Amino acid sequence: MSVSIDFGGDSLAGWIQHKSGISVQRCYQCGKCSAGCPASSDMDFAPSVLLRLLQLQNAESDQKVLSSYSIWLCLTCHTCSARCPMEVDLPKVMDVLRAESLRHKLVNKRAKDIVAFHKSFIDTIRNFGRLWEVGLVADYKLRTRHFWQDVVVAPVMLKKGKLSLIPLFHKKFVSRIFSGLRNREERA
Repeated sequence: MSVSIDFGGDSLAGWIQHKSGISVQRCYQCGKCSAGCPASSDMDFAPSVLLRLLQLQNAESDQKVLSSYSIWLCLTCHTCSARCPMEVDLPKVMDVLRAESLRHKLVNKRAKDIVAFHKSFIDTIRNFGRLWEVGLVADYKLRTRHFWQDVVVAPVMLKKGKLSLIPLFHKKFVSRIFSGLRNREERA
């Protein structure tokens, strides 16, 4: 099933360059990113294959990339960019791809828990101004319905003082960041 994807008259590769400053065309398919990626064995497309699909600049390839599981498995460890002879910042590309995958509602079904964690993390930062682990876990559990997963770990972490039941608020500074990002997106 093909979905019409619009990037303001540009290809996904052009949109990535516009959003991140990274040209996927610089990649000459040496494969060093895929060879060094600690998550590539679990990906549906290796990092170098994703870049090649982006280089094709057609709607079918763009849709494959945005609906891939690989973009959600990227650990942002920068092993790929450290190994890349052309200095392609693949983690930055993955950030744009994840945002576009969400925007176009093409998220891979296997990534639903990863997306739930992503949204819970961002919402916790937005609401409290910093990470509050208990709030993050509660929000994640509500989104995924994995209520009993890792439930035996929480009491041990609370007893050792690793988790705080009461959040520390730093919302003023962080709300300015989110507001600035929202304004920037509206202008773009």
